[in-house]
Amino acid sequence: MFKHILVPTDGSALSEGTVARAVSFAKETGARITFFYAQPDFPMPIYGEGALIDPTTPEQFSKSATAEAEAILNKAKAAADAAGVAADSDSTVNEVPYEAIIDASDRHGCDLIFMASHGRRGIAGLLLGSETQKVLTLSKTPVLVYR
Repeated sequence: MFKHILVPTDGSALSEGTVARAVSFAKETGARITFFYAQPDFPMPIYGEGALIDPTTPEQFSKSATAEAEAILNKAKAAADAAGVAADSDSTVNEVPYEAIIDASDRHGCDLIFMASHGRRGIAGLLLGSETQKVLTLSKTPVLVYR
């Protein structure tokens, strides 16, 4: 069936639940997992009337984002290790998470993307957009959505 599953995570409670279910699913199917985190890029400062100045340098921001990614991915990998599921992790800097997820799936040769959905419908779903919806629409790799 599935041999290599990409599990995008952002460290939220919803993602942590998805990580737990993905680990269980991988164990049942004998698949391995690559946990993935899309790091934000340094926000471009906007100057103008009433603008706030952020004293964070790009280097500080990058260091902080990398540390956050490592903490989130290490926690996910620990869950897989505890269940006896082979797992790796990966992170890239990309302001467009759905593109980073699809790229990671292709780069790692995954045959399934297992990801969370907030379950927004109607206007909220249209206005807020959904990274999951974008991955579903644009990925050539099958996507399993866990809610």
